[in-house]
Amino acid sequence: MKDTFYLNISTADALGIGLFKYSLFPQEKFIITNSTLAHILGYQSKNELKKEKWDSLFLNPQDKDVFLQTLRKEGKVKFFETLFKTKENKSIWVAITASKVLTKTQHEYLEGIIENISAHKDTQEILSIERNLLQSLLDNIPDAIYFKDHLNRIIKVNKFYTQGIGLKSEEIIGKTDYDFFPNEQAKQMFEDDNQVLRTGSPIIGKIEHTLLPNGTWNQVITTKIPIYDQKGKIIGTMGMTRDITAYANLEKERRAMLINALKVLGKALEMRDPYTFSHTRHVASIAERIGKALNWSEDRLLGMRLAGELHDLGKIGIPLDILNKPGNLSDLEYLLIQEHVKKCYDLIKDIQFPFPLAETIYQHHERLDGSGYPRQLSNNEILLEAKILAVSDVLEAVTHYRPYREALGIKKAQEELEKGKGSKYDKTVVDIAIDLINKNGEEVFWLND
Repeated sequence: MKDTFYLNISTADALGIGLFKYSLFPQEKFIITNSTLAHILGYQSKNELKKEKWDSLFLNPQDKDVFLQTLRKEGKVKFFETLFKTKENKSIWVAITASKVLTKTQHEYLEGIIENISAHKDTQEILSIERNLLQSLLDNIPDAIYFKDHLNRIIKVNKFYTQGIGLKSEEIIGKTDYDFFPNEQAKQMFEDDNQVLRTGSPIIGKIEHTLLPNGTWNQVITTKIPIYDQKGKIIGTMGMTRDITAYANLEKERRAMLINALKVLGKALEMRDPYTFSHTRHVASIAERIGKALNWSEDRLLGMRLAGELHDLGKIGIPLDILNKPGNLSDLEYLLIQEHVKKCYDLIKDIQFPFPLAETIYQHHERLDGSGYPRQLSNNEILLEAKILAVSDVLEAVTHYRPYREALGIKKAQEELEKGKGSKYDKTVVDIAIDLINKNGEEVFWLND
């Protein structure tokens, strides 16, 4: 038995673990220690350490009391973390694993092991500081930050996220977007998360409309990136969502101001030439109806309608006696008329819009076969918006009165579009226009818009 004990002491020394046996009753004293324990506590030898009392090793008396209470209640203590004093009265973190032993002669002993965990505690403290610093950083970012696992369950959020949801962090962790957002919205969020998990490619700057728990809608921009473990495996996602509602509203106001300013020019055209103004308004309605049939977004429809309303704005600089000439135009006069697309383009080209307004107007007299003007563009060189504007322009112009001829009617306009379908005019656009005509009993459908 003695050989076995010394073998344990030898093994403990090799592993850097302090080994001890301490008498609690009838006399308190160390019976056995190993060299490692003496070294951990800063003593030169085992014999020097044996002069110390168990109580004197604890830096905090409260820790000693808790340790002894646990020992008496359960008969053992496992990995009890506390601060010990070294011989030089420095503090070190140790972990005690010990058992109480009562002999037949009523001797009471405490025996076990002591490990120096200061390095571990220092690492824990550093990690704790880093975690607190990260959390503080996240909580001071004015964006919703959230982390999800591979099942899209939320595992961490920042303060801004909890404020937006209106719940405490512990009420959010472990749940999914389906617990906070409408079904269709949550479904799209899940699809985005799964796309990042599946491909490893981030989703950057996605514009979304979000319904908040308080019933209000906001506009946000979201970025989602994959999270990897140490082996490079994707284990979740991190998302950042910024509320851009105020910015979006400001942009809408700014855009509205620009549009209103351009419409003022349209009003000036109306005062100068009521016929051209009514024509552009009708063309805008036709173009918008075609765009809706193509399931375009609200922004794209706005650009399409605005292009229709402004496409003849360049005619404001053409003399009225040429613009409304009842007879045939001379070659020079016709060239002057053609200049209206370039004049309008130059007028608005430097104004920033989220749609190709100036270029659409510049191209609306181009034709698929290259026979149009002013640049003889063809096929895919022409914007789809310009192709729609071209069809809308022809449909309205042929149907109604022109200064140089009487109105030819909608059937004649339909014939013109069918004749040029695929050669001058885009086939899909023409088909949509013809379908709109047929659905309205071959009547002028755009006057009621």
